[in-house]
Amino acid sequence: MSEKLITIKTIDLNNNCPECFSTKGLQLTFKQLFIETSFYKSVTQEVNTEMNCTVCNTPIYPGRWTDAIERVYDYQMKAFQPKKASKKYKSLFWIIITAAIIIIVAIAALLLIN
Repeated sequence: MSEKLITIKTIDLNNNCPECFSTKGLQLTFKQLFIETSFYKSVTQEVNTEMNCTVCNTPIYPGRWTDAIERVYDYQMKAFQPKKASKKYKSLFWIIITAAIIIIVAIAALLLIN
């Protein structure tokens, strides 16, 4: 089973970076969890966020956020629309289901004949 976080949206913020105090490089990234197995691919409702400064190349953790950054973060969280949760079955899944149905029908036909 493979789990990946896929970037859905990246937003440039005009707030000061708490590390280098630049107003040009702060970015907020929304990522959604994607799961892939042998039988299906699935997009979940789990959303993760990351904040980074591209000027000083530093991740900005919530403990370092200012009140202004928290207000912008709350606004962006309300405005963000994640992708719909979905599940797509792969061909291996359908082959196994079809084979199981054929076996059940064959067994039922043998029992009816005897």
